[in-house]
Amino acid sequence: MPSLLQRISKFKASSPLSYKMLTYILICSSLFTLITTGIQVYSDYRKDVSMVDERMSVIETSYMSSLSRSLWSLDQKLLNIQMQGILNLPDIIQLKLNVYPDSEIIMGELDPNISIISHTFPLIHESEEVYTLGELTISASMEDIYKNLKRKVFVILTTQALKTFFISILILWIFQYLVTRHLGKMAEYAQNLNINQLDKPLSLDRNESKFNRSDELSQVTNAINSMRLTLIDDLEKQNKSAKEIRKLSLAIDQSPSSVLICDRSWNIEYANKKFTQLTGHALKDIISKHPKEISGVISSEHTQLWDNIQLQVERVGVWQGEIHNSRNSGERYWEQSIITPIKDDEGKAIHYLILGEDISIRKRYEQQLLRQANYDILTGLPNRMLALDRLKLALAQARRDDQLVGLMFLDLDNFKHINDTMGHDNGDSLLIEASRRISSCLRGTSTVARLGGDEFLVILPSLANPEASEQVAERILQTFEPPFMLANQEVFVSTSIGIAIYPSDSDNSTTLLQHADAAMYEAKDKGKSAYQRFSPEMSQDSHERLQIESRLRRALELNELKLYYQPIVEAGTGRLVGAEALIRWNNRAMGLVSPDKFIPLAEETGLIIPIGEWVLKTACEDIKQWQKNTGLGLTIAVNVSPRQFRDAGFTNTIDKVLEDSKLDPQYLELEITERLILDNSIETSGIFKHLDDKGVKLSIDDFGTGYSALGYLKSYPFDTLKIDKSFVQDVIESSEDAALVTAIITMAHSLSLKVIAEGVEEAPQLDFLNQHNCDFAQGYYFNRSVPAEEFSLWMSDNLKATA
Repeated sequence: MPSLLQRISKFKASSPLSYKMLTYILICSSLFTLITTGIQVYSDYRKDVSMVDERMSVIETSYMSSLSRSLWSLDQKLLNIQMQGILNLPDIIQLKLNVYPDSEIIMGELDPNISIISHTFPLIHESEEVYTLGELTISASMEDIYKNLKRKVFVILTTQALKTFFISILILWIFQYLVTRHLGKMAEYAQNLNINQLDKPLSLDRNESKFNRSDELSQVTNAINSMRLTLIDDLEKQNKSAKEIRKLSLAIDQSPSSVLICDRSWNIEYANKKFTQLTGHALKDIISKHPKEISGVISSEHTQLWDNIQLQVERVGVWQGEIHNSRNSGERYWEQSIITPIKDDEGKAIHYLILGEDISIRKRYEQQLLRQANYDILTGLPNRMLALDRLKLALAQARRDDQLVGLMFLDLDNFKHINDTMGHDNGDSLLIEASRRISSCLRGTSTVARLGGDEFLVILPSLANPEASEQVAERILQTFEPPFMLANQEVFVSTSIGIAIYPSDSDNSTTLLQHADAAMYEAKDKGKSAYQRFSPEMSQDSHERLQIESRLRRALELNELKLYYQPIVEAGTGRLVGAEALIRWNNRAMGLVSPDKFIPLAEETGLIIPIGEWVLKTACEDIKQWQKNTGLGLTIAVNVSPRQFRDAGFTNTIDKVLEDSKLDPQYLELEITERLILDNSIETSGIFKHLDDKGVKLSIDDFGTGYSALGYLKSYPFDTLKIDKSFVQDVIESSEDAALVTAIITMAHSLSLKVIAEGVEEAPQLDFLNQHNCDFAQGYYFNRSVPAEEFSLWMSDNLKATA
């Protein structure tokens, strides 16, 4: 007797369509059963849970006042009776009464293996005043709900599965009897149908009824029989059409795409489907017309083109080139065409073959590539390449006509800050509006170009005098005075402008551009929102900047960077709790370079990413070693710049540094600036969450000097707030600074934040901080920032002094 698997395999082989249908029915029915069961079970579960919640709400309504009175009158016996009454209610397994200030009564026990629902309400006594006496927590068991839920799931799934199975079998049997057996016969007939067996029509083994004669099986049967008759007719016509078929076959076989066949007078006789798809012209509408009449272009140039084509084809035997044609809809398109004659056996042209290919997309790509090569995609302004070409052209014309050319280098002030805090989309909108404002200040012969980022170049040809360039700069600065609207918010952005004049400042484009760039940086140094004419001494500043950037790129490779450490101590005891890592650069040629000089440059060039990674790695390794030496849980604080923070690999860098150094994440504290937290973006929130989940501490550096947003202090998982040294240094002399420092400490403690005061240099400052409960302090009063070796010695002395 065959097994069940053998029967299924036999059924699958004999009727694959039925087997697929059974499979789909079972799958769909099962999915539907699971979904409906899930909805019903979830609804019942929510209903049971709601009943328990309602029961607890009724208990609160019914017992709150009586329990409050018993508790107020200190009637222990009545209180126990009331609580026992609640405990006897269904599902209630424990009561926990907290009596203020420090008493507790518990009735019933909780099984840790049983899920519970808890409900807590206060016990309040109202007389002349309102007294909160305590709170009662009621715990109800979910065990009966879960047992009832399992029973329902089993019953529903069992009944639905049986119902689905029997209905599927019934549908399958009906489908096989009414459809699949006839389809099999049709397939067998169609497979055996050939030229030699056209005499016997297809017939199905079923009753002839009105319903059967109009259903799909009858329609397919009639279609197959009609096809049989059509084949018979086609065989009769085949011999008559052999010559025409051969002509069309030759033309189609030779065509790579669309095909037109013209007679010897260049009148169209045939067009293939590709041609009608390409142009939209129906064959009946173009028969006997000349190809130039269907192009949609009526001009003497077009007519002359076709006259030249015909002459070349007749003389040379081929023409190929690009033709600008028009579709039936009026849309213009470019076509790559090849036109050749079709010759008879004697070599005479009896027809002409026109092969065409739509190259419109290629043409658009060529134009797009040409535009991309010369224009900025975002603003539509000329890019650096086109701008330099126009500058060279303007200088050449100025040499010939003995004229002046002004070159202006513009850079938006604080653009990186806006881009960081408000997002790149708003940054792009700002660049577009800035380019529009700059362009509105120029005459038609001038050029404004975007060099990249927030840098623009303005070329002023044919200047009457050098002062004319300053007038243009004034107009540009005025157009930047109104605010920019970004994300429904007013933002004020200015620009710094550097000006260089041909030929007084330089007679070549490269040097002129460098001088304008140097003048722009001079304008920025003088306070931004200004313009500056180039002067020879600026070349030295520009050269120094390039020199610093070049040497900074090799600073890591040459081991010129070094970390200094300044201690962070407990304000009340002077006990060492950690250190802040501060980077120093000692270049062999320039000596000790100030961080204020090279850190902004590192941010601008992106070098802050590898430098920041080195700082993190070195600082974590040093603090780990000091922890081993002292046995103390010392914390290391590391400054993180906004660009470093938003780097795509920042969190991976933190994870790798912690893993390599074996440092517990709780001993790493990242110091960020206030303006970074104003960027309330999904990426920023995600980074903060990752660091918090990891256990890394977060600190706000130089608090009070930026754009403080107290709401964000609650939104993000900060641990520490650092008061800027500018407030701490004058805390004794300035009552305003004293009040501000006091307010910051109070506010931070209310948000459960620790406070570090920077810049403590004198004992009175430390006394003031201790009086106002400041947690930690750092500054010259304890020690300057020193290399790791000196810090180890200072640390040993501190440990002895505070032991």
